[in-house]
Amino acid sequence: VQFVESGGGLVQPGGSLSLSCATSTTLFDSLPFGWYRQAPGRQRELVARVSSNGTTNYDDSVKGRFTISRNNAKNTVTLQMNNLNTEDTAVYYCNIAIRGTTTTFSWGQGARVIVSS
Repeated sequence: VQFVESGGGLVQPGGSLSLSCATSTTLFDSLPFGWYRQAPGRQRELVARVSSNGTTNYDDSVKGRFTISRNNAKNTVTLQMNNLNTEDTAVYYCNIAIRGTTTTFSWGQGARVIVSS
């Protein structure tokens, strides 16, 4: 399974970005997906999750600012990020996000997001 993330870039504090993830899995409809991020010097963390039926969950650090969605027809997962701040600076990755396990597929190259004035 491959993941290809796109949409990263440089944005000022308070700005918005939309990340997109395309995946090759034929099991897309039945899998939960998540957006993870890894900031410099920190471990990768899960920030948003969407289940196979569309239920979403967010880490407290992004709740109310980020929105995750999925398009089963296009095998894509999107992360809309609003009101960005400098602490959101990280490389963002998508992958499966199954509750109760840290198991994932291989990681893609990620999308780098830099929030800076």
